[in-house]
Amino acid sequence: MSLARLKSVAAVLLLLFAVAVAVQARSAAPARAAATFTNPVASAPYGADPWMGYHNGYYYLAATTWNSQIVIKRATSVAALPGAAESVVYTGTAAASCCNVWAPSMHRLNGPNGYRWYLYYSAGTTACCDGQRSFVLESSGDNPMGPYTFKGQLNLQANNGWAIDGAVATINGANYFLYSSWVGDLQSLFIAPMSNPWTASAYGTRISYPTYDWEKVGGNTEEGPYVVQRNGVTYLTFSASSCNTPDYKIGMLTLTGANPLSASAWTKKSTPIFQRSDANSAYGPGHHSFFTSPDGTETWMAYHANETTAQGCGATRTTRLKKVTFNSDGTPNLGTPDKLSTTLTAPSGDPGGTVSFPAAGTRYRLVNQASGKVLDAKNCATANGTAIQQWTPLGNACQQWTFTKTTSNYYRITNANSGTVLDSVNCGTANGTALNLWANLGNACQEWSVTGVNGGYLIANRGNGMVLDVADCAAADGAAVRQWASLGNACQQWNITA
Repeated sequence: MSLARLKSVAAVLLLLFAVAVAVQARSAAPARAAATFTNPVASAPYGADPWMGYHNGYYYLAATTWNSQIVIKRATSVAALPGAAESVVYTGTAAASCCNVWAPSMHRLNGPNGYRWYLYYSAGTTACCDGQRSFVLESSGDNPMGPYTFKGQLNLQANNGWAIDGAVATINGANYFLYSSWVGDLQSLFIAPMSNPWTASAYGTRISYPTYDWEKVGGNTEEGPYVVQRNGVTYLTFSASSCNTPDYKIGMLTLTGANPLSASAWTKKSTPIFQRSDANSAYGPGHHSFFTSPDGTETWMAYHANETTAQGCGATRTTRLKKVTFNSDGTPNLGTPDKLSTTLTAPSGDPGGTVSFPAAGTRYRLVNQASGKVLDAKNCATANGTAIQQWTPLGNACQQWTFTKTTSNYYRITNANSGTVLDSVNCGTANGTALNLWANLGNACQEWSVTGVNGGYLIANRGNGMVLDVADCAAADGAAVRQWASLGNACQQWNITA
């Protein structure tokens, strides 16, 4: 062999050796740790009846508000969702779709102007609840955050009948509207064909009603329909039994026939597929939606649940996430609701990340957006039972507060002067429940969620779901700060300033 050829062979061997070393080094490098999170990802006041989706790098989450507003929040990671700000994308008027907004559901559909986002929701023209009907908004472009315009009410039931919890299912290329309504004392599931994203082309057909005992706890109820599809099969999941009970749960129908508008085309599973877990302190798990992980490889569910058996249909319900697996026959397996303190692996492709506000140890003032007054310990008292009020800023420690994160994305709020914590008096659950300062007891009545909205924050109690509210929207020094259901007004919104 010539010298030149020997040099050539040697060069090739050296190159192969270098490649082998590089491959070995790369394979030996530690894998990137999977992103993690803890539930809930949305707390009071906007954590019930959640819809969640993923689109172009962001998770989007919308939920019941109980007032005239529709809000959406977004984040690039599920770990950042608890601290993400809510954006008000629509406010109803008394003339149409004004009050008591429930169960928003968002769908990207191809309409006359191309792909748009359609936001379906239930609302009434009076406070609660017999006026509930289904309405739809349309985005002006292909952006889940809108802006949105009001398209109108869907004509679903004869005589303008009650219709809630609407969602769209696309089956064999056609869109159908799924919702819940009544036949006698049976709250049932209905389906209606759609001629466009805001129009039902016929009244709905009833396809299911409560037949099993597990659908009748506290009331004969089937509601909250939502579809998940796999390998060409459509599974219609729904919530069953009264949401006022801890036995609210999820059942399932399978489309086994050719015509989705025919009740005989749907086959109901005889047992629930998701229900309470006493061991994990998860009660009333239901009203859910499904979404796909960022990399498209996993199916996930967003659902709400309570922490105690005594909590019901109110703002105490929080949004939790759960990975969905599939059984050997292709049906979805939802497993068991997790304990709130459980650290979970985030959806595949999630980049991870958190929001670190409010910062631990920093002293903050809580400034009411309507009055400009600050949260104040009355007379700078330090005893248990000291009342909470608003007052002109004085710059003293009686008006300064620290936030200490507890478990599951909640905070303990401590007065810098007294060292006692913000407390819901007697753990009350009624509108108007007073606030005071008390020694730390480590209970849910002394823990608070912090949700950004309208440039400020809603501060909601973990135990009762109500938010900090200035009594009667008063502007005077000494006005009581109490707890109330979220009304969407500035009297309940606070700037948190260091």
